[in-house]
Amino acid sequence: MKGRVLIIDKDREFSERLRDELRVLGYEVLAASNSKSGIEVAQAFSPSVIITDTFSVGPDSLSALKELRTNQPQTPVIIAGDQSSIETAVRAIQEEGAYHYFQKPVDAEKLRVVLERAVELAEARRENDILRKQLRDRGAFGELVGNSEPMQKVYVLIEQVASSSASVLITGESGTGKELVARTIHNLSPRRNAPFLAINCSAIPDTLMESELFGHEKGAFTGAVSRRHGCFELANTGTLLLDEIGEMPSLLQAKLLRVIEERVVHRLGSRKDIPVDVRILAATNKDPQTAVADGSLREDLLYRLNVIMIHMPPLSERIEDLPLLAQHLVTSLAAKHSRPARFISPAALDALRFHSWPGNVRELRNVIERAVVICSGEQIERHHFAPYPFDERQRQRAEDTVTFPVGTPLEEIERQMILRTLEKTGNNKTKAADLLEISLKTLHNKLNSYRARGLLHDK
Repeated sequence: MKGRVLIIDKDREFSERLRDELRVLGYEVLAASNSKSGIEVAQAFSPSVIITDTFSVGPDSLSALKELRTNQPQTPVIIAGDQSSIETAVRAIQEEGAYHYFQKPVDAEKLRVVLERAVELAEARRENDILRKQLRDRGAFGELVGNSEPMQKVYVLIEQVASSSASVLITGESGTGKELVARTIHNLSPRRNAPFLAINCSAIPDTLMESELFGHEKGAFTGAVSRRHGCFELANTGTLLLDEIGEMPSLLQAKLLRVIEERVVHRLGSRKDIPVDVRILAATNKDPQTAVADGSLREDLLYRLNVIMIHMPPLSERIEDLPLLAQHLVTSLAAKHSRPARFISPAALDALRFHSWPGNVRELRNVIERAVVICSGEQIERHHFAPYPFDERQRQRAEDTVTFPVGTPLEEIERQMILRTLEKTGNNKTKAADLLEISLKTLHNKLNSYRARGLLHDK
């Protein structure tokens, strides 16, 4: 079977003829005469593709089509209508995301080609959904890592907004990963194959920011020796992240608001309208309402940008994600620097757990990167973090404490407890066995098992 097709058309003769043709091609086909029954059939049938006449989805065809798309968001919808439905079909494609339009009578060969592509698209969408769920379950989502409750809430919001063109305001302390949220939204959106640009408003002098955003013509100001495209033009059809939006001068904020509303830009030195289609994402490390109160952020711009707000929690509020984050960073940074490091010892991991991380994930990355670079073996130890200023009291607590995130497999908890106890006893296996209340033979058997499976790396 090539896939499942649902036909929604009040023309019974057309439906039956099309159903017979599609069954010959190897599709499983069901038919309904209107959108209400079509939605009911679709929920039980789970079609790969829906073929419908615009006038069979209800009196208000676009609203009915929107309801159909809402109930079957991953299912491509093909419009098959007569001459009088062309205008409605075009709007259905542009406004409601219909996949394709055919004018009746439908050319069988063209339908076959389009249908095959639509089925492939539906399968790709479903596989992408499954992959994203699997990634979330394992603690990763796009470029974000963590399976704590705060991060799960972030993932849900990203999924909800990614497919739209709505503006998103991303808040959170410096170093929490706001740009990664923006990149993940872009990569999961229909604009994923278009440019993604990020501009840090706090890093650009006020005198250059307007040119950076909107571009300039040759001779627009001293030093403008040639035409330059701004970020809006460079990101056209894609996504533009305005990081630290509260650092943008107020006058430029007013111009930005106009660009967002009118979807045109003017290069400096030119009055020509340049149409742009850019999704705006903004980020700030300040509380938005406080920024409005102190005058650093225009209230009207905040309302325009803050269609959806996503808050990135500080690392201290999702410390259970630290083991996943640390291992992810070790793996990626070791590959970047061609270093042998692959693991973090339990003692080293505990030292990380008891730090307060005022610099959030960015600070953690810097600590891990240094350890990866100086580590000559496969396992990072606590001394590889020196001379990083971990609090001495926290270090003492880390020496005698092992913590685990909820859901850690019991076998992994046992392994880490054994290795941590050996480290505490200076690798004295007899003393370690006594503390663990197991026999020395059992301890040796455990260690040999870890070594054979590559889970123990002797110094």
